[in-house]
Amino acid sequence: MAADETKIDRLNATASAFPRLAQTFPTLTPHEIERMRRFGEPRSFRDGDALFETGKPGPGMFVVLSGNVTMTLRDGLGVVTPVIDQGEGQFLAESGQLSGRPALVDGHADGDVETLLIPPDRLRALLVAEADLGERIMRALILRRVSLIQGGAGGAVLIGSASLGDMARLQSFLSRNGQPHHFLDPDTDKDAADIVARYAPSRAELPLVVCPNGNVLRNPSETALAMALGMIGGRAHDKLYDVAVVGSGPAGLATAVYAASEGLSVAVFDSRAFGGQAGASARIENYLGFPTGISGQALAGRAFNQAQKFGAEMLIPVSVKSLDCSKASGAFALATECGHSLRAKSIVVASGARYRRPAMDNLDAYEGRGVWYWASPIEARLCANQDVVLVGGGNSAGQAAVFLSTHARKVHMMIRGGGLGASMSRYLIERIEATPNIELMFNTEVIGLEGAETLERVRWRSRLAPDEFTLDIRNLFLFVGADPATNWLEGCGVQVDRGGFVLTGVQSGGNARAVPQLETTVPGVFAVGDVRSGSVKRVGGAIGEGAQVVAALHGFLADEGSPSL
Repeated sequence: MAADETKIDRLNATASAFPRLAQTFPTLTPHEIERMRRFGEPRSFRDGDALFETGKPGPGMFVVLSGNVTMTLRDGLGVVTPVIDQGEGQFLAESGQLSGRPALVDGHADGDVETLLIPPDRLRALLVAEADLGERIMRALILRRVSLIQGGAGGAVLIGSASLGDMARLQSFLSRNGQPHHFLDPDTDKDAADIVARYAPSRAELPLVVCPNGNVLRNPSETALAMALGMIGGRAHDKLYDVAVVGSGPAGLATAVYAASEGLSVAVFDSRAFGGQAGASARIENYLGFPTGISGQALAGRAFNQAQKFGAEMLIPVSVKSLDCSKASGAFALATECGHSLRAKSIVVASGARYRRPAMDNLDAYEGRGVWYWASPIEARLCANQDVVLVGGGNSAGQAAVFLSTHARKVHMMIRGGGLGASMSRYLIERIEATPNIELMFNTEVIGLEGAETLERVRWRSRLAPDEFTLDIRNLFLFVGADPATNWLEGCGVQVDRGGFVLTGVQSGGNARAVPQLETTVPGVFAVGDVRSGSVKRVGGAIGEGAQVVAALHGFLADEGSPSL
């Protein structure tokens, strides 16, 4: 009786952890498994053998032919949390196995187990070749990753106060990249306090990050954390790609999806996370097909998984340092901050823009310590029941103000101009005007920041009068536009306009050939999205250009004698 009750308890816990249980862990029919056999190879395991381990590259997707596999979460502190048991007819993988990324859970044989192992490249082929079956599998892979992220167990453990700016920085980085993690406060958790006491970090070395393999990092950079978690691999640097896409915002992701689906080999770079600035948007309501709106993270996440499904290799976070257009090696060469070089027959510049940093006293000192350039749930929690200042008058600023108003006591929205009509969609203006705890402050600007280690006060003034004022503010959100991220193009021959945006469709160098609309002044180098001079700075426009450029890529590769289809 006790054993039966334990089993019922585990089933109830599983159903609670995975609300869409039938879709998250479907059971395949014998006929469906037969259709999958041509994509895999048999693998046998004895009782207790590991099929995959947390933090180690996953071998692909396992289909259980007989026996039982127990899956558990294991974090850096050695805490093991049961996930689910999988038996005959079920498959073991999540979306990271589309590209062989490190496993997020442990899987051990419970007794003798017979499986069919489908490696990542064959898994992608299966998803494309078997459309109906592939749809069920793809949905399950995505739902599993989402459940692991939302579960609050497993993955990296961040140790430090929730109020630390660097805690928010690392949490945002992991969340934006779909990496499971959780944090512990040493003031309330004894295990966390013991670890802090053992490593005795200075305040500047907090938070500590305990990786699943037990390694402890002291307030790491995003790149150092990504390398420790196995997010950055070196396998891509030995290949010659048809196209390298620099930037994984909406334009870059659209290029990756359409180019990879049409048979081009694609590598995608981004210095921080997929989605770009759009990925940090709390809600996008004017994108076609989503009448109730969709978060930037959700939209970008779908595109990210879609690109991997078709075989695009996502090199995130990897920052591109320079582009060599000399073709000394027979192709374009991209140098990265990691010290590697990648070759590609063509380049798509989709690097978007960097957040603009307005002129105000002490801005550098408070970035990540009360000054934010996006408004995610992580930052929103920091300003619960507080007054906040938000600077900006565009759509992104409007979306952020509405989102923050549901958490903050009051949102002081400062706009340099005298109105919003010229820079913001009407539906957002009406929503802001109807929100009682958003105060619109026109013709105003922030001129200085004050505080000890974190932001405590904001100095501002009216642009119509010389008087200065002070507000007690611990969180300032800046949405004042962006400058093109084109420094990495210096010296390669790609021309930009006065504002630094990339020129396209321009005849240069006496070349009589017709220049495609999205091609830069260097043949074979194209530009799409916000980084392109004259582009419409909207998500829909960026996605459209990302899809449009693929036809030009095919044309260039064919002219170069490198057809890829």
